[in-house]
Amino acid sequence: MTEPTESTAQPRRMQITGIHHVTLIVRDLDATTAFYRDTLGLGLVEQGVNDDDPTARHFWFGDRDGRAGTLVSFMEYPQMPAGSPGPGAPHHLALTVDSAEELDAWRDYLRGRGVQTTDVFQRGRFRSLYLRDPDDHILELATRV
Repeated sequence: MTEPTESTAQPRRMQITGIHHVTLIVRDLDATTAFYRDTLGLGLVEQGVNDDDPTARHFWFGDRDGRAGTLVSFMEYPQMPAGSPGPGAPHHLALTVDSAEELDAWRDYLRGRGVQTTDVFQRGRFRSLYLRDPDDHILELATRV
């Protein structure tokens, strides 16, 4: 009996098609909402409690339709100690903007609202800048590649 070759093997039926959402832990969902909704302009698409921990408030932000791939959720744990960078912890969350001109406008807008940002960096195929949210998560705004 011969081993199936790549051309004769059954096609793979499972496939990852994108990122559905990212969840971050925060201390104060009101400050988080002021930042992500009021400053960054994301839609607050759902407010509630976490299904696995009904004592934790859980808010979802994304595009106005709440489509997968645009979603960032936040669970509120005011007493939880701050995390430390390293293995097992996320480094940053990158959000997309449409153009280099829009990225420059974001930099100016955020700085005008008192949000500290880096300068714009050329990253090969895209440009980006970095900032921090109220819980000190690193955010990157990046142009499409």
